[in-house]
Amino acid sequence: MPSSDKKVSMSIVDNREQLPTKKRPAGPDSARGIALVIGALAVSALIMILNETVLSVVLPQLMGDFGVSATTIQWLTTGFMLTMAVVIPTTGFLLQRFTPRTLFTAALLLFIAGTVLATVAPSFAVMLPARVIQACGTAIILPLLMTTTLTSVPVAHRGTVMGLNSVVISVAPAVGPTVSGVIADSLGWRWVFGLMLVVAVLALVLGLFCIRTSGETRKAPLDVFSVLLSVIGFGGLVHGLSSISTLLEGDRMPVLTLVAGLAALAVFVVRQTGLQKTGKALLDLRPFGVHNFRVSLVVVFVCMATMLGTVMVLPLYLQNGLGVGVLTTGLLLLPGGLVQGVLSPLFGRVYDAVGPRPLVIPGAFLLAGGQWWLSMLDGDTGLGTVVAMHVVFCIGMAMLMTPLMTLSLSSLPRDLYGHGSAIVNTLQQLAGAAGTAVLIAAMSIGAAAAAGSGAGSAAAQVLGTQDAFVVGGVLGLVAVVCAPFVRRLRTGD
Repeated sequence: MPSSDKKVSMSIVDNREQLPTKKRPAGPDSARGIALVIGALAVSALIMILNETVLSVVLPQLMGDFGVSATTIQWLTTGFMLTMAVVIPTTGFLLQRFTPRTLFTAALLLFIAGTVLATVAPSFAVMLPARVIQACGTAIILPLLMTTTLTSVPVAHRGTVMGLNSVVISVAPAVGPTVSGVIADSLGWRWVFGLMLVVAVLALVLGLFCIRTSGETRKAPLDVFSVLLSVIGFGGLVHGLSSISTLLEGDRMPVLTLVAGLAALAVFVVRQTGLQKTGKALLDLRPFGVHNFRVSLVVVFVCMATMLGTVMVLPLYLQNGLGVGVLTTGLLLLPGGLVQGVLSPLFGRVYDAVGPRPLVIPGAFLLAGGQWWLSMLDGDTGLGTVVAMHVVFCIGMAMLMTPLMTLSLSSLPRDLYGHGSAIVNTLQQLAGAAGTAVLIAAMSIGAAAAAGSGAGSAAAQVLGTQDAFVVGGVLGLVAVVCAPFVRRLRTGD
């Protein structure tokens, strides 16, 4: 372990205040028991993350049913990400204070309550709070899944298990539009939530039966001022990024919320740096002192930004540029998601055998290459070619996400697993908001310029899509530059 990383580890021991702890109930510690626990968490996280992008292809239907504008309906996605970004930073505290069983139960009950409300929502005013409640449950389950994996699975097998977790984290958002497109086309959009509810209830029953993990809870203090700063900081950034396209309409509010968010975040960082010396930080920032964590986080940020941006832009290109229907759009996005889902666990096993660099370096080139290839889309591009472009991008995603999620968190001292997981998941939400905002804004600007030059609506959409993926390609180059700097963990790290 590099000397700087050792200092981080030692500082945790030296500075952490010894606060009262109590034993958690003992539970199954066999390989089968651990597998059941992680399986229950993974199924729960899968259905929750699927929910993040499940509305992307049915938003036009919801606009008609609820009688609201496109700007308003986007809040069903923006509000979900905003809530995630606000709640996840508190999970470092929650993971110390409560048992995994308690957090799992709370997360599933919140998600089920929100899903029931969404299923019967008569108006946008009801649907939006339903999405917020769903997001609260999702924000808890993701760090819980990662932390449980790190504390339960031996280092030699973490890559394989994290590969399965990567299916949840990165593949579920990619196949969300496919799932919703198929269900909404045949049964209506309410059944998207209705079927999700059935799976969530089954996951709750499975989890209550399986989760009996051992360990300790700690009466960690809650700094209310840090929570307030977190809400303003992360919430302001996500809101500002998600609304940045409205700058084209003369709205200056995104700039104000971004400035407020950055200012609050700066104060938040200063306060956490002081509080972490006594172990009282809401979100311990020491993981940033670890080289592999820093580098991995940059590339993961690029991955999530380009992935969610692509999930939003491609359906618009297919439907508005090529005139493809909702169901066909969903099916065209399915092969990439399936390929990523199949390859992620396989790349996890490769990571366990050879380390990160043989996967991460070529993966970065495939991700960037996929984005640049997508920038060549035009009005005559065949649907098979679109699928091939998306599949190349998704292979790159699989080669990056699995090793980097494993490497980033495995590089940390055990005491920082919870906080490291909270940081990773929070920045994924910021990345999703940033990627969606930047690619959509580039598409909108390009389409508006094309329309101003006399292009028809379909042609303008195509030209705007090209601009969006040029931006995605530039982001991909950041991953290419950073990938060679990851290091394989040494034995005993």
